[in-house]
Amino acid sequence: MEIQVKAYLGLGSNLGDRTAMLRGARQALQRQPSVSVVASSPLYETAPVGGPAGQPPYLNAVLAIGTVLTPERLLELCQQVEKEFGRVRSERWDARTLDIDILLFGTLLRLEPELILPHPRLHERAFVLTPLVDLDPELVHPVVYLTVGELLQRLDTTEGVQRVADVW
Repeated sequence: MEIQVKAYLGLGSNLGDRTAMLRGARQALQRQPSVSVVASSPLYETAPVGGPAGQPPYLNAVLAIGTVLTPERLLELCQQVEKEFGRVRSERWDARTLDIDILLFGTLLRLEPELILPHPRLHERAFVLTPLVDLDPELVHPVVYLTVGELLQRLDTTEGVQRVADVW
């Protein structure tokens, strides 16, 4: 019997019909027999962080999923879904139709060139922590041993993170 792991995925889009991109990504993941979308956070509009100047704002959300996939296989699936929605990898942090990041994979710690778990910048990004707190404010970061709610409170600012839709 395969063991199901609870994981959290960060979704973002700042090109095209952003809501449709995120909704389509959620549906594409849900269609996979090895993935079950357990919960979706509200949508947030956020200013771009890093990357080239002049990018349009992002829509961001977090999904809680259950999966029997390995972290590596989940990463492959996320990249496949990104590609299906027109993701082109060029400059780091460039504008994109769809970005899917594995934020947490249970309490697994991984430090490899292709995959770092938990996501290495999770604890410093309000555009990820805010929707993650909506799903589970008591979720503990497995490296810093603080809840995501505590991590969000420790940020200097959550300015630029605006809730735009509860249901999408």
